[in-house]
Amino acid sequence: MMMRAVGYQGSPSQADHRPLLDIQIPKPQATGRDLLVRVDAVSLNPVDTKVRRRESPPAGGWRVLGWDACGTVDSAGPSVQGFKPGDRIWYAGALDRPGCNSEWHLVDERLVSQAPSSLSAAEAAALPLTSITAWELLFERLRLRLDRHAHRGETLLVVGAAGGVGSILVQLATALTGITVIATAAREESQRWLKELGVSRVLNHQLPLRPQLEELGFDAVGRVASLTHSAQHFDALVDLLQPQGALALIDDPDPAAINVLALKRKSLSLHWELMFTRSLYQTPDMGEQGHILQQVASLVDRGLLRSTLRNHISPISAETLERAHQQIASEQSVGKLVLSGW
Repeated sequence: MMMRAVGYQGSPSQADHRPLLDIQIPKPQATGRDLLVRVDAVSLNPVDTKVRRRESPPAGGWRVLGWDACGTVDSAGPSVQGFKPGDRIWYAGALDRPGCNSEWHLVDERLVSQAPSSLSAAEAAALPLTSITAWELLFERLRLRLDRHAHRGETLLVVGAAGGVGSILVQLATALTGITVIATAAREESQRWLKELGVSRVLNHQLPLRPQLEELGFDAVGRVASLTHSAQHFDALVDLLQPQGALALIDDPDPAAINVLALKRKSLSLHWELMFTRSLYQTPDMGEQGHILQQVASLVDRGLLRSTLRNHISPISAETLERAHQQIASEQSVGKLVLSGW
């Protein structure tokens, strides 16, 4: 049986011109710990454009992108224990497997959870990848404690906070810890969005950060989550961090533009976050990502977190995904862009 999907072909020499196409490929079968999911909605992330630019499929083969989905379990492999056909789930999936821009999709049960009952498929699809990234960055890399009374009097600076990861990260930090969140955004639309999410302290990262921070009454911060243009802001962030502070990154800065020796005088720690690490290396705690998503779903259903969906397009097709890729590549996105329906 065949299914609809969106994919691309091309050699390394065609990296700047790999058109997305509507294709027909074989419907997969669930084996082992895999779930076969009927995909209802997907969302876009910068990783989609990066993989499309960097990765060439084998000659004659197709690369299907997509690492955020909400859908319904169609069938389960014989080793699956936690899910059954008919379950409504959400997940981000694995980077080294075909993506979810297809009618049916295989995903390891350890990477998924039941989707929030209070959200539509489109609203839910906006959250998995960014929620896992934000959770791991906050509670595993920066080692914040899940305690509303913890970290009072401490500060977290979030650079580029209006994008997909930042939009859920500021919510998680505010809802689950007592830390003071200071965000940065350049455009008025981005600043308004952050204030809708409950962030009252917003700086403009296109202007010098120290004077703005001091105007708010802070002379330093204990932790920084740098989500975009880290090389551009690196020196300023080192300057703003308190001695023994921590800096976490998720983007891909030019190594030549980051002087790690600048961290030494203050004994600053540097942390990288990539939410695909657990699935790429099949780590023993790979199932923690399913547990994270289940906790996020509970927080959503309790009204403590909201979806970061900002732009919704239908249907899922080469044409609509091409438009979505262009928007993501512009680096002007606020919140998340979601596609639904076939």
